Amino acid sequence: MRIHNFFAVMSFMLLLLGATAKAQTTASTGGPSGGIYSCTDSRGRIITADRPIADCIDREQRELNPSGTTRRTVEPTYTARESAEREERARQQSLLQTRQMEERRRERALLVRYPNATAHNRERTEALAQVDAVTQAAKTRLDELSLERKKIDEEMEFYKSDRSRAPAALRRRLEDNAQRMTVQNRFVGEQEEEKRRVNSRFDDERIRLHQLWAPEAGGGK
Repeated sequence: MRIHNFFAVMSFMLLLLGATAKAQTTASTGGPSGGIYSCTDSRGRIITADRPIADCIDREQRELNPSGTTRRTVEPTYTARESAEREERARQQSLLQTRQMEERRRERALLVRYPNATAHNRERTEALAQVDAVTQAAKTRLDELSLERKKIDEEMEFYKSDRSRAPAALRRRLEDNAQRMTVQNRFVGEQEEEKRRVNSRFDDERIRLHQLWAPEAGGGK
């Protein structure tokens, strides 16, 4: 009789353990014991079920506790193409946010550097003056080369009938002078272009600064 009772107790315990394991497995896989699922389908209907809802596979679902509070959020299931599109949108959004942050950083730096129109005008004037100084130095050098060329031409007058008879040293001086004048003329042209770039930069900055100065107490006026 005692042996029979022993086996009966053992059988009951095994059944109890099996039921507990099944309940835990069901809960972990989202089965009937895993909670209540709720979503709003494509037609606007609120659907609830004791397992993930097939009609809402493309949208977010909530798994609810017995009390009705949200236990967790179940993300939609996406195709490979949809996942790639979502990743690309997220990447573009991240790039946009980065650009916006960088733009705000540049604006703050611009305001620190140019708190008002006077400061901006002063730096434009200084920048242009530096370009003008370099240009003037190049023009002065061109004047020197022109005088040098005049002297060379005077010496070449003796050989105007046949320049090939001029001494090699004189011909080299003539060639060297021509090359240096070409370089200086090109440099002067580059400085004129640099002056246009400087003015363009300050013009663009001034447009942006007017917008940034506006909230300040008449800072751009």
